[in-house]
Amino acid sequence: MKKSLILITGATGYIGGRLVLRLLKGGYRVRAMARSMHKIQGRSWKDYPNLELVKADSHDPKSLEKALKDCDVAYYLVHSMSEDHKDFADADRRAAKYFISLSDKHGLKRIIYLGGLGGNEPNTSLHLKSRQEVEKILKSGRVPVTVFRSAHIIGSGSASFEMLRYIAERMPFFIIPKSVIDTKLQPICIRNVLIYLEECLEKKETIGQTYDIGGPEILTYRQLFEIYAEQAGLQKPLFIHSPTPPFKLGTKIAHTIAKLLLPISPSISQPLLDGLGVEIITKDDKIKKIIPQDLVRCCSSIDRAIQKDSLKIVDTRWTDAGDLHSPEWMYAGDAAYSGGTLLQGGYKITLACEPGEIWSLISRIGGSNGWYYGDALWQIRGLMDQIAGGVGLRRGRRHPEQLYVGDALDFWRVLDVKPPFKLILLAEMKLPGEALLTFELVPDEKGTELRLGTRFHPTGLYGILYWYSLLPFHNLLFGGLLNELSRRVGKRILYGPEKYRPGPLILDH
Repeated sequence: MKKSLILITGATGYIGGRLVLRLLKGGYRVRAMARSMHKIQGRSWKDYPNLELVKADSHDPKSLEKALKDCDVAYYLVHSMSEDHKDFADADRRAAKYFISLSDKHGLKRIIYLGGLGGNEPNTSLHLKSRQEVEKILKSGRVPVTVFRSAHIIGSGSASFEMLRYIAERMPFFIIPKSVIDTKLQPICIRNVLIYLEECLEKKETIGQTYDIGGPEILTYRQLFEIYAEQAGLQKPLFIHSPTPPFKLGTKIAHTIAKLLLPISPSISQPLLDGLGVEIITKDDKIKKIIPQDLVRCCSSIDRAIQKDSLKIVDTRWTDAGDLHSPEWMYAGDAAYSGGTLLQGGYKITLACEPGEIWSLISRIGGSNGWYYGDALWQIRGLMDQIAGGVGLRRGRRHPEQLYVGDALDFWRVLDVKPPFKLILLAEMKLPGEALLTFELVPDEKGTELRLGTRFHPTGLYGILYWYSLLPFHNLLFGGLLNELSRRVGKRILYGPEKYRPGPLILDH
């Protein structure tokens, strides 16, 4: 099997990103599929031997043809819960149909699918029902499918763990129906999930079989929050039982609270929250005899995740998944009038130093490090975004000093980074348009010119009014940011800060 070529779809996602590295270290030949080649270049395993990279989209049959060619086994690890797909269930359905059709055509020998438990329960959520539907579609083809139906995955950076952590650390008490807080679940450590996914490759008896996978304990949400509080050194939360509200009202209340508390976008958090009342436990344990391993207890899983977060060694995060969209209007070379209205502004300052001295500060911006100037204004803008249903500032950043293409950085996404000369951030907050924030370092014989530029492509008149209403705050914020950066660098200011108009923006991808 190690001589076979193994395709991993969703290679820049939370599970896929870790599985790629695990299989490469195990000596397997891997083809990693992603929608953005530039994004995949930021992964630690990009230069491993026995690795092929392929650009493909599960919703684009032509690109899938290229990804599946000559492969023997494929891991199906894609899902469509994102801002890009308003109807994620329909998008998942179409992607699975494309995949199974082309798998049959290219003679794939095996598919390995990671789905979810609870899809057959009478009160199941649309998300869990969709996972079950994808499983059925994959099984409808001629290629045998190995299915792992997983319980909640606990690991540093997982969506399940982030939701647990943010709620536990921000809500000292819960007013919640007893039927929800005492729902049974069987969380599983990410380490155990990866072992199942890898070791089934060498177990021929798993071909075409379906397995439930969970941890060693059956808990309730009440116990899960109490375990987290104990491991994190928090006061145990107080649970106040309330009558079970009508379904629509209860869902609306949960979604509203999630918008205010969670770092996860509503497109992901809402489908997950809708399944809170669904029992997520394994119905059989036959996989334990085929792939025996030490299942990590929930307290240890949470402790590991907390330790990895504190040490900043999170390999992948839920924020890694999704498309990396470069707005068409940002590219140089088009006529000045093309693409509609483009509003631009910026400041520049020249310091008597090398680019690297400034870059060491720029590369650490955001997250727990803050934005150096006007943090209160950034917090207010983040709160406004949360209220509007956006991600706010809560996502933070993967690492306090390192940035890679595709990384989430508060309510921005790293679109391009070239140390120590350029950082381009794409706004992912709720906006009446599209926005970029750029840091450019241009050295000359006297020092380094630092340029901070903003570019905004408004949607209609409201977008234009939005830009001009915030212009005084932008001038205050960005001018102050340059002054604070120069103060922290501690080098002589040669020129500026002064306003400047950003020119054409060029990306290398």
